Amino acid sequence: MPKQLKRYYGQGQLHFVTFSCYRRLPLLGTMHARNLFVKELGRVRQEYGFFLVGYVLMPNHVHLLISEPKKGTPSTVLQMLKQRVSRKLRKTKQAVPKAQGRRAFPEFIGGLSQFWQPRFYDFNVYSHEKKKEKLEYMHANPVQRGLVEHPKDWVWSSFSYYARGETGLIQMDVVNL
Repeated sequence: MPKQLKRYYGQGQLHFVTFSCYRRLPLLGTMHARNLFVKELGRVRQEYGFFLVGYVLMPNHVHLLISEPKKGTPSTVLQMLKQRVSRKLRKTKQAVPKAQGRRAFPEFIGGLSQFWQPRFYDFNVYSHEKKKEKLEYMHANPVQRGLVEHPKDWVWSSFSYYARGETGLIQMDVVNL
């Protein structure tokens, strides 16, 4: 990974961010872990004042489509979100779900040296077409990974909001580009 990542903040654009669990382990592989993540996402969103335009939680990574926050930067937001989720999940005696073809050590999440991979991928979304592209990509992710047959069946995403106007687990914000 490059040491000097370029982040483009202050342009009023949306940010499509992706970050992964440590060693791509399925640390968000349980309903409890994903629900806790959504709860903390809501808290961080309220505290930092950013718009949540889309999301999907996968067992081993997360995609968010967010605005720049009123307080701090997207980097600050992700740092706080990742810290809060990892601290809370590491306090539990939740077992590490087995990754395909790998033995996950140690046995419990609390015993891991890290919860998240360092850094995150950030793509500035500057047009309606790019926003649509990123939302479609996110919503198709659980289907492509074989978790469900249709995006409507994966509740840890913003698909229900865009397909049926339903709130889902967390309210989405309308942002027109």
